[in-house]
Amino acid sequence: MRGHRESSGSLFSYVSIEERIPASHPLRRIRKLADQALDRLNPTFCELYAAEGRPSVPPEQLLLASLLQAFYGIRSERLLLEQLHYNLLYRWFVGLSPDYPIWHPTTFTKNRERLLNEQVMGRFLEKLMAAPEVKPLLSDEHFSVDGTLLQAWASHASLERIDGQDEPPPPPSGPGEGFGQPKEGKKRAKGDFRGIKLSNKTHRSTTDPDALLARKSSAHPALPSYRGHVLMDNRHALIVDCQVTQAVGTGERDAAKSMAADRPGAHQKTLGADKGYDTKGFVAEMRRIGVTPHVAQNTARLGGSAIDGRTTRHEGYAKSINARRGIEKVFAWIKQWGGLRQFKLRGTEKVAAVFGLHVIAYNLIRLGNLLRPAAMEAA
Repeated sequence: MRGHRESSGSLFSYVSIEERIPASHPLRRIRKLADQALDRLNPTFCELYAAEGRPSVPPEQLLLASLLQAFYGIRSERLLLEQLHYNLLYRWFVGLSPDYPIWHPTTFTKNRERLLNEQVMGRFLEKLMAAPEVKPLLSDEHFSVDGTLLQAWASHASLERIDGQDEPPPPPSGPGEGFGQPKEGKKRAKGDFRGIKLSNKTHRSTTDPDALLARKSSAHPALPSYRGHVLMDNRHALIVDCQVTQAVGTGERDAAKSMAADRPGAHQKTLGADKGYDTKGFVAEMRRIGVTPHVAQNTARLGGSAIDGRTTRHEGYAKSINARRGIEKVFAWIKQWGGLRQFKLRGTEKVAAVFGLHVIAYNLIRLGNLLRPAAMEAA
C-alpha cells in the first residue's frame, strides 16, 4: 500500500536529540575533548565575568558554536546561527535543546568579543593538549615551526601616506593628456597608486593600522597582511603553540625563538624549519637555549648555510626535515576548510584569537581521528 505525506507533524517528539546523533559520529569524540578543556577553563571564565548582573550567553556555548564555524567553514555568524535554528547536530554539539531559542546575531557577536583574545585561546589550547588522553600522543622533544601570511581585512584603497601629505598628481590615462606628463591640479582617486612605490615606511592602512604590506613571493602582489606562526609536535603533527605577528621580515624567526623558549623541560629538543630560518643569528640562539636547529640548508645565501656537518650528519636531521612538511597541511586546512583566506576582524589581538581558535579546531579534528576506537578502525 502506498504511503501518503502528512501535512502536519506530531505535536510531541519522544526521541531525544541525543538519540538522533549516531554513536559513531566523529563530533562525539571531538565534543568530549572540547568539553573537558572548557571545564578546565572555568577559572578563566570567572575572571572575565562579573559575579552579579544579567547572565550572559554561556562562554562554553559561544566557543563550541565558534568551533562549529571553523569545522565547517561557515563564513559568517548570521549563517552559523541560521544553521543552529534547524540543524539538530549543531544544536547537540553546542548543548542546546530543540526548543531553545537561538540568539540574535548581534547578541552572539557582542558576547563573543569578550572571548576573542590571545589569553583565552592560549589557555584553551593549553588545557586541550594537557588532557590525559592527549599527553601520550606528544613527544615533547621534536618540533617543527613555520609561518604563513594571513590576508588582513583591508585593501589598497585604505592605504594613506604616514606623513599625511597628498599623493602627487596621477599620470595621464590616455594620449589626450600629454603622453606621460602628470596633469597639473588633478587629484588622485582613492586607491589609485599608479606610478607610486608603496612601502610600509611611507604608507599605512587606515582601516587596520596593524596590518603591513607583504607578499608571498615576487609573483604575488603586496597586500595588507599579518603573519601566523605555529609550533608543531612531530610525533602526530599536533600544534602545541601559535602566534600572530605583524608581517615584518624577522617575524618568523622572532616567533620561533619565543615559542621554542617556552617549551617546558630542560632536556634537549630539536626544531625543524625551512630555509628561511637558516641564519647565523637564529641558529646560534637556538643552540644557546638548548634546542638543536634542524633547519633546511640555504646554500644560495651569501656566506653559505649556518647549518654544518655537525647537524646534518645525524639521522634525526633528515627525519625532522621530512616531518616539517606536515605544517603545510595545517595552513592548508586553516585557509581552505577553515575559511581564513582573509580575516574579517581587524587588529593583531583579534586576528591572533581567531587564528588560535582555528588551530584548536584543527587539533580537535586531528585528535578525533587519532583517538578513534580500534574497533571502529577495523570496521
